[in-house]
Amino acid sequence: MTRLSAVDAQTYWMSAKIPNDTVLLYGFDGVPADMAVAIEEIAERARGCADLTVRIEDGGRLTYPAWVHREVDRSQFALHDTGARTFQACLDEARVLTADRLDARVAAWRMHVFTGIEGVPGATGPGTVAVLQISHALGGGGRTSAPVAIMFGRRDGVVPGIDASHAGPVMMPVVGFRAARAHRQLVDDTDAGRVPAPAELRPALRTNARPTGSRHLRTLVRRRSDLSGPTVTVAALSAVSVALAAQLRSLDEDPANLGAEVPMAKPPPRLAYNHFGNVGVGLYPELADSERGVRIAADLDARRRRAGHSAMRMADRAFAATPAPLLRWGMDRFDPDVRVSSVTGNTVVSSVNCGATDFDFGGAPVTVACAFPGLSPMMGLTHAVCGVGETISLSVHAAESAVGDIDTYVERLEAAL
Repeated sequence: MTRLSAVDAQTYWMSAKIPNDTVLLYGFDGVPADMAVAIEEIAERARGCADLTVRIEDGGRLTYPAWVHREVDRSQFALHDTGARTFQACLDEARVLTADRLDARVAAWRMHVFTGIEGVPGATGPGTVAVLQISHALGGGGRTSAPVAIMFGRRDGVVPGIDASHAGPVMMPVVGFRAARAHRQLVDDTDAGRVPAPAELRPALRTNARPTGSRHLRTLVRRRSDLSGPTVTVAALSAVSVALAAQLRSLDEDPANLGAEVPMAKPPPRLAYNHFGNVGVGLYPELADSERGVRIAADLDARRRRAGHSAMRMADRAFAATPAPLLRWGMDRFDPDVRVSSVTGNTVVSSVNCGATDFDFGGAPVTVACAFPGLSPMMGLTHAVCGVGETISLSVHAAESAVGDIDTYVERLEAAL
């Protein structure tokens, strides 16, 4: 039994108000000859991975929830028939299947499997699609992709460790004082220009309205060499800028101040499974492609340098010392229906690197990996750029209220890429 860190517990409690499970999708070239044997092999490898053999026990209001052992069994795997047996049909079905949040007190993850699927990106014939739905208390896609690859057979996979030390409530005044002192230093360093200023908030647009109407998942696939820019993430952000600005203009919205919310990993050591922060970057739709990429990259660098200041680490240490009853009290009072006029970003663009194509499903090699960040009351459009080997996917999760016609938006995104 290991207690959840404060931030992981907060993420778990938040899921009751805003479903936030991590959703990863993998496509494989081929179909296992014996599906029962293939699933048992995957389950057996999962039994050897600590992150995949847990569930949450949430016993009382005076304590934090705890990770307890949960044996991997066949109930965590479900085989589905999409009828149409196309890759897009799998996406449509995955959206429905993952709409209901996991009960992490029963199991922290489950896998949905589709076989005989035509059009799996990179596959030479009918393929297999596996959709992993994992409690966000175990981390986002950047964290959970590592144990999942091991479950699929990666031999030399390494799962980043967690610094499980927690300052008890008795230390809260001490760490709070240190955090306050470090924050004053951050203010001085910002005023002196030694540290970038915090990102500006953006006016809320229709993409920040409460999601209504039909919801859609879409995925575009490219080779890494097809994308221009200093990084894959910058290339994706630049393409989203062009496509989303055009879509919003067609819907009579002004995208002049368009920005994105980008999950960014925090510097080590890792204090929790959810060791990241959401930062705001400008998208600069009015600029030419080359200049836009430079500005986006500069914004990401500024956010990374500010996140590296010691004040941020001290703030995390102070939060980690929050007594469980106090954090529960705060979460009980969180109101997801509250609306705000200024936001970190008008869409989400997350980035997941799944590493090499060194895993498979019952002998069928992996060809593509995708991630689908969830929607929330203040976010009706999310994206994820996800890489495995030389294949890059840019996935879209959108509500009709955010972008209107999803196919028009995806066509614009494809042209921008």
